[in-house]
Amino acid sequence: MNIALRLLLAFLVAFAITACRKDAEPEPVEAPVEDTTRDVSTSAAPDPRDYTDARNFDNPASLLSKRVVYFDFDKSEIKTEYRDIVAAHATYISSSQSARVTLESHADERGTREYNLGLGERRGNAVNGVLSAGGARGSQLDVVSYGEERPTCRVSNEDCWAKNRRVEIVYTAR
Repeated sequence: MNIALRLLLAFLVAFAITACRKDAEPEPVEAPVEDTTRDVSTSAAPDPRDYTDARNFDNPASLLSKRVVYFDFDKSEIKTEYRDIVAAHATYISSSQSARVTLESHADERGTREYNLGLGERRGNAVNGVLSAGGARGSQLDVVSYGEERPTCRVSNEDCWAKNRRVEIVYTAR
């Protein structure tokens, strides 16, 4: 037992010395530096007057971002303020072999259903004619008349009716 007691005492002394000993400060570990630079390809902003550049569809400064043509009451002639918009789309369509467009034409709620379908078709054909004159091919264009069936505004007043007398230029392929 005397030997066991001596071994226990030696063990306790060794443990106490180890516990009280101050270790040398550990070497600081440097965290790996992250490479925060990214490869960003930059290109010049598209010229908003380049109507052959598809990036201009999302450029609010370009006429290609405007795709609605509004009409006067009971008329199917394109207003002068919308001729440049239609001409810009004609330039894009004629420059892109893959471009396909549906001209969705609409009328306000006044008039019979049949009359409004016919008026919508005349409006769509008016836009179609300007696009064709600008170089778009007939195989790229479709006209659909919805008449009064798809209004954007449902209030019965002149402001609302003016919003419903429209042709929307919808690209089904760019």
